[in-house]
Amino acid sequence: MSDHTITPNQDILTERSGAHVLLITLNRPEVRNALRNNSLREIAAELALAEADDSIRAVVITGGVKVFAAGADINEMAQTDAIGALLDVRPQYWKAIAGFSKPLLAAVNGYALGAGCEMLMHADIAIAGRGAKIGQPEINLGTIPGAGGTQRLIRTVGKPLAMKMVLSGELLSADAALAAGLIAEVADDENTLPRTLALAETIAAKSPLALRLAKEAMLKSYELGLEAGLNLERKSFSLLAASEDRREGIAAFKEKRTAQFIGR
Repeated sequence: MSDHTITPNQDILTERSGAHVLLITLNRPEVRNALRNNSLREIAAELALAEADDSIRAVVITGGVKVFAAGADINEMAQTDAIGALLDVRPQYWKAIAGFSKPLLAAVNGYALGAGCEMLMHADIAIAGRGAKIGQPEINLGTIPGAGGTQRLIRTVGKPLAMKMVLSGELLSADAALAAGLIAEVADDENTLPRTLALAETIAAKSPLALRLAKEAMLKSYELGLEAGLNLERKSFSLLAASEDRREGIAAFKEKRTAQFIGR
């Protein structure tokens, strides 16, 4: 990794990995990276900066080698009543994270529970270490997931498994999460972050325009019917036909060289 820069954030650290990847590390080890409102605010703010920075083409979020995020901050949650929950700014931060248009990857070691699992699902691609434990155990606290756990999970793993996870609070191993389609790969624990960064570098070498439109089209498939989704795909495909990146990609293929994409 290069160009190491630590931001003045309280709950996260950031650094550049190579030329085009930003690494965000959750940094509250004393509470197993519990995601409080400030944590989400800082993540959303960093993603907003990354959105505006053309040199950043992909982002990786991790919690380190021991734990990803063991849930929301229970102390903060305990202080919130019904009206406080209704007026909470937390959903705005989650919406900002979900709206990030560039590829977002998660490197997951240890526990990814509750809000940690929901953060994993906000990523486009998640890679987990073999020792990872993933789940939505909010039912054990007499509550339910509140940042998309009931909605994104059922769309990702299907009704039977999602119901089992949310209603029982039982956790998935990394292998089970892979089989369910919740993560993309399983890595040895010590290789989780290097493998995720390597994949992010591979992705960051592609056309930024194509990455943006591909991500948008695929995420819209959750909301659109097949015909509308196919129409969006065709319009995006046609739009890219006018890009310099597409011309460069075709030329590089013909000339048997590596394409140099510029995002135009």
